[in-house]
Amino acid sequence: MRLVFAGTPEVARPSLEAIAASAHDLVAVVTRHDAPAGRGRHLVRSPVAAWADERGIEVLTPARPREQSFLDRLAELKPDCVPVVAYGALVPPVALAIPRYGWINLHFSLLPSWRGAAPIQHAVLHGDEVTGASVFQIEEGLDTGPVFGMLVEKLGPRDTSGELLSRLASAGAGLLVSVLDAIADGTARAVPQPVDGVSLAPKITVTDAEVRWRDPAFAVDRRVRACTPAPGAWTTFRGERVKLGPVLPTPDASGLAPGELLVDRARVLVGTGTEPVTLGEVRASGKRTMSALDWARGVRIDAGERVG
Repeated sequence: MRLVFAGTPEVARPSLEAIAASAHDLVAVVTRHDAPAGRGRHLVRSPVAAWADERGIEVLTPARPREQSFLDRLAELKPDCVPVVAYGALVPPVALAIPRYGWINLHFSLLPSWRGAAPIQHAVLHGDEVTGASVFQIEEGLDTGPVFGMLVEKLGPRDTSGELLSRLASAGAGLLVSVLDAIADGTARAVPQPVDGVSLAPKITVTDAEVRWRDPAFAVDRRVRACTPAPGAWTTFRGERVKLGPVLPTPDASGLAPGELLVDRARVLVGTGTEPVTLGEVRASGKRTMSALDWARGVRIDAGERVG
């Protein structure tokens, strides 16, 4: 089949590479326009655009996929299907109707659970033991279309959202290509999603990533892992924001109020609503990432000081 791939971040690249290596014909990619990044805020190509540039593949960067110029060019390309992985924009019905087999999306959850922008982060945040990926037909509703296929992935007790997403991006690439193969040979069957079991996964904001030290230790642990690497869990210390890497619930310690710090020779503890947690890596504003012990030695924490 003739394919136009739609995706933007690094997580889309395994699927893009798998499609390029398949028997299908990749004729163009659709991605978000260049965005400012880094301290200089220079415009940077998306990982998908950069990959396509290196290989001489046409790149389409509409501000919105309802732009007439984009719709006209998509129609000229005559794709049979548009596979999507983390494109980052809602696709209007007029664009959905152009490819013969429509647009199909690799989504990182077992639909209908965790429909929305941040399915992996919500799976970690809510303590799911199992998640996965689904390939479904895009329609007007938010991740509501019929599903062609799924794969299942277990969540490890120390998984961050970044680690889990990396595994699913790799495994999901194979699933996406297998669905495209089935569509091409006429054996694909899309099954409507169940009515029950729907849950929503809105974008995790920087505000959501603030650690709530009055929560129980398991909830603090989940929030930090869910927000690693993005948007990055954080708290405050002496009025300034501090980013945190994954923490470890530490039931052998006790007696700390929520947010209270305790430094011993081997670790830095913080009180929660239940048992304390041990801090891992810390990055203070304008500083490099360092171990919690190195950070604590540098700032010279006083007895009874708190974060948050």
